[in-house]
Amino acid sequence: MALNKSLVVFLSLLLVSTISLAQVKISSWNIRHLGNSKSKSEIEFMAETLRDFDAVAIQEVVAGNGGAQAVTKLADELNRKGSRWDHVVSKPTQGGTYSSERYAFLWKTNRLKVDRKAWLDLDCIEEFEREPYFIRFKFENQIFTLVNIHAVPKSKQPEQELKYLKLYPELYPDENFIVLGDFNLPESHSVFNPLKSKGFISALVNQKTSLKMKCKTGICLASEYDNMFIDSRSFRILKTGVDLFYEAFTDLKSARMISDHIPIWIEFDFN
Repeated sequence: MALNKSLVVFLSLLLVSTISLAQVKISSWNIRHLGNSKSKSEIEFMAETLRDFDAVAIQEVVAGNGGAQAVTKLADELNRKGSRWDHVVSKPTQGGTYSSERYAFLWKTNRLKVDRKAWLDLDCIEEFEREPYFIRFKFENQIFTLVNIHAVPKSKQPEQELKYLKLYPELYPDENFIVLGDFNLPESHSVFNPLKSKGFISALVNQKTSLKMKCKTGICLASEYDNMFIDSRSFRILKTGVDLFYEAFTDLKSARMISDHIPIWIEFDFN
C-alpha cells in the first residue's frame, strides 16, 4: 500500500512538471545603451537577471560598433548558466543618427525553435521612427510571434506611431502576436484601445517601469512605459511581473549603469 502511495505521489509530481513545461516565460527589457559601455560584470549581472526565461526581447541595443557584440557577450554569459541560448540582432532601424538603434532576441534552444527568422517591419516602415522587429517561434506544436518595439520618447508623441499597431492583426492575420517593449506611454492611453478591441490585453496595469534619477520617500520608479500586449484569443496569461533589479545596488546611480528601465515578464499558455 505504501508503495502505491509513493507511486501516486511520483506520478502527480511528474504530471505537474509536465504541465509546467508546457508554459512559456518571456521577458522584455530596455537595456539602456547596450554596447561597448557595458562592463563584463554588468553583462554578467544582466545574464543572471534573465537566466530563467525562455525568450528575451531587448530594446536600445547600440546601432554602431559594440551593440551586436554586447548581445553576443550576453548570450555567451547566459550559456554559462546551464542552458543553451541562441540570439539574433537586428540591423539598425531607419531612425536618424540620434534615434537609430538595434533590437535583439535571445532564447533557449531546448525550449523554442525559430519558425521564421527575425525581420524588421517593412509594411509600416514609414510610420515608425524605429520600425518594430518580429520573430516567430515554435513551442512544441504551437506558434507565436513576438513584436519588439521601442516607441519614440513621450516628447515626440509616441501615440502618433503607436496608432499603427492596430494594423498588424490585419496585415498578418495568421500570426499569433505578443507585442512587447518600451511604448513610452501607459497601457491606459486611448491609442491602445483599437488593439484591445481586437482581443489584446496588457500584461501589466498601473505598473511603473522606468527609474527615477533618485529614490524619493522610497519610490524609485517613474513612469508606466514598458508592457506586453497579448492576444487573448490565442493565449492566456498565467503570471506577470517585473524585476526590481535596482534593489541589488546601493543607489539608483549605480543601478542606472545597467539600465534606466526594469525588466518585465509574462508566463503564458496557449488556448
